[in-house]
Amino acid sequence: MSSDINLQRRRFFGMAALTVAAVEFGFGTTASAKSSTPTVAVVKAGSHTSFEALKQVKAGVLNIGYAEAGPADGPVVLLLHGWPYDIYSFVDVAPVLADAGYRVLIPYLRGYGTTEFLSANTPRNGQQTAIASDIVAFMNALKIERAVIGGYDWGGRTADILAALWPERCKALVSVSGYLIGSQEANRKPLAPQAELSWWYQFYFATERGQAGYEANRRDFAKLIWKLASPQWNFDDATFDRSAKALENPDHVAITIHNYRWRLDLAKGEKKYDALEKKLAAFPVIAVPTITLEGDANGAPHPEPSTYAKMFTGKYEHRTIAGGIGHNLPQEAPEAFARAILDVERF
Repeated sequence: MSSDINLQRRRFFGMAALTVAAVEFGFGTTASAKSSTPTVAVVKAGSHTSFEALKQVKAGVLNIGYAEAGPADGPVVLLLHGWPYDIYSFVDVAPVLADAGYRVLIPYLRGYGTTEFLSANTPRNGQQTAIASDIVAFMNALKIERAVIGGYDWGGRTADILAALWPERCKALVSVSGYLIGSQEANRKPLAPQAELSWWYQFYFATERGQAGYEANRRDFAKLIWKLASPQWNFDDATFDRSAKALENPDHVAITIHNYRWRLDLAKGEKKYDALEKKLAAFPVIAVPTITLEGDANGAPHPEPSTYAKMFTGKYEHRTIAGGIGHNLPQEAPEAFARAILDVERF
């Protein structure tokens, strides 16, 4: 039996299982969803606690740790996590996509988990194009030409950048909170007081006291961010502890502090990324098929969907996920995130 037929069989039985589970577990409501979209919701959040396989690959300046699920010959889905979270944001999403016949890859970003720098001399740079370039190098190392790419928070921004600057590598996009590409120039413009308040940690990290405080209290700091960003998510200690281990990476604090200081032009980036940053400063549109998602209880800073819809010029749909869903949408509403991945691939 050919690999194509095998893939079709996997997709068929995977989709059948999704439909049965959808009836059993139900599905969070969405706004602007097409009525013809098939129901593909599956597991409840927290149903899984581990991945099929954890691997390492040398890519660019890093030795990247990543989770992999699904058939090696399946079409690739690349999932990118945010701060201060990790690959376990997708622990319930991965089996859904794998059962539908996809090869699912979930890398630890630089400064997280088992991802390490190959050289002690490499700058611990957290700027947006450095992280995006890591993912291009990751795809090259695994000989992946194109993938459906999804993410949230730092991972959503990275996915947006890949779709904007390397559209030939991005088959389709799922981005939580929409268009997250920024620039130092744009970040110089002050926000309204209430909006500035929600970025309190960015200003904390701009100080030496903030860096020392994060170094000393990174677990407690991360737990606070989780609670503020997802006020209705009742995660348990085991769920938090599983992800908090990724923050023990020796480069985590340096990458985090540089990321937020770079945004405010308080830290310089690397010159090799200047050309890419110049392109992003023009706020390029994204033409690949895209679904954007937003939780109805996202407590983290995020733009309103109406403000970024025009930045997606290809086939596009926005979905607001109901049910008290916060910032870490893939982990809080895995069925909705998986459904978006499967749907956007069919656009």
